[in-house]
Amino acid sequence: MAALLSQFRSTNRRNIDAFRRAPWAEISGSLGDLGTLLPLMIALAIQGSIRLDATLVFSGLCNILTGMYFGIPLPVQPMKAIAAAAISTPENAPMGVVLAAGQWVGAALLVMSATGLLRLAVTFVPVPVVKGIQLGAGLSLIGGAGPSLFGPLHWVQPVLDNRIWALFAFLVLIATQRLPRFPYALYMFLLALVISFIRAGVSHQGLPWFVPWNPYFQVPTWIGSREAPALWMALGQLPLTTLNSIVAVVALADDLLPEVSTTNVTSMGFSVGLMNLTGTWFGAMPVCHGAGGLAAQYRFGARSGASIIILGIFKTLLGLLFGETLTGLLKQYPKSLLGIMVIAAGLELAKVAASLNKGASDLRQESIGRSSHDRFPGSTHRSREVSDQEAQERWTIMLMTTAGILAFKNDAVGLLAGMSCHWAIRLSERLKERRLRGGGSTEADGLLS
Repeated sequence: MAALLSQFRSTNRRNIDAFRRAPWAEISGSLGDLGTLLPLMIALAIQGSIRLDATLVFSGLCNILTGMYFGIPLPVQPMKAIAAAAISTPENAPMGVVLAAGQWVGAALLVMSATGLLRLAVTFVPVPVVKGIQLGAGLSLIGGAGPSLFGPLHWVQPVLDNRIWALFAFLVLIATQRLPRFPYALYMFLLALVISFIRAGVSHQGLPWFVPWNPYFQVPTWIGSREAPALWMALGQLPLTTLNSIVAVVALADDLLPEVSTTNVTSMGFSVGLMNLTGTWFGAMPVCHGAGGLAAQYRFGARSGASIIILGIFKTLLGLLFGETLTGLLKQYPKSLLGIMVIAAGLELAKVAASLNKGASDLRQESIGRSSHDRFPGSTHRSREVSDQEAQERWTIMLMTTAGILAFKNDAVGLLAGMSCHWAIRLSERLKERRLRGGGSTEADGLLS
């Protein structure tokens, strides 16, 4: 308990110091994951599969708690596979089914965390496969922004949401590439908010109004129906959450913030499990962490948990004070600006592939003799040099994983492709070593005779 309290104090001291050094960068970074959060949250709220007020309140509280515990800009975002299944289901998936799917995933992760199965995943899944999952997720974000956000846009109409606005946001993004702490997301969010208010007023959608949150207990439908089976939704989400929201997040945090040592797969698994076994009882959207959201918030300036604590306070207050009345305003959020933020997040996530053969966590050697899974702040690293053949093999494994994700739009297929490639290479190496040993012993026997 004393060690936990000491870590908690140290983490929040770092949060406060980071905010004091660069408050606008932390605020800007807190908004980096809106490109993932808003589209799915709005779509599910409009069709009645979740409650917007409960989602804002509980996801906001999760933001605050994870920021205080982990001390990094760890996102709280929708479970994409469950959301996609709910949106694509004919007649829309009932709220009880969506909530039950999130609870199935949460319960499975708690069991896997408590039994050590998640820890085994770290040793079982090689770094090139994890990098391939990250690269595939980044490219999927970029590819998805085209048809879903930019596809419906025209060059001139409507006046407040068109491709000219997207071009403007893109040029500003390019111009500030060498200014990593420039509060790009904050400025774009404020601009988008002004546009949303204008569009909502013109279209008579209804502006937000003070309506205190009135919690409702929602009964999950754990079995579901043939059109919307909760268990099958959960089975589709579990590999994605395990790989992208836990294993890949820990690896990415290690790459982006190596001086912070609060993340590990077990604590991350408990975090996702507990989030989905609390808020879902009141209609909150199933949520998880995500490598894409972490990359986005880092890209737009966040370097500590202070960023998501700020976001969590903002979301919680919105849910408590305005709740469902925000739906009309969020529907008017300009896709042109949102799409560029999604692209920026995808690029930041895809860029981690560059460290595959230089600086990756499995190549680091602690100067004090500790393994990378037992790091603590202040330790130093040396990166092992890889041969040209090993570098090529690592790239092949990573690209095979990415190809599986992009071709089949499924992280589990990408994992299977990458692991198959990895084990094929390892098998080839062992067969080659066995042939060399056999040839060497025969030659030695001949010399002795």
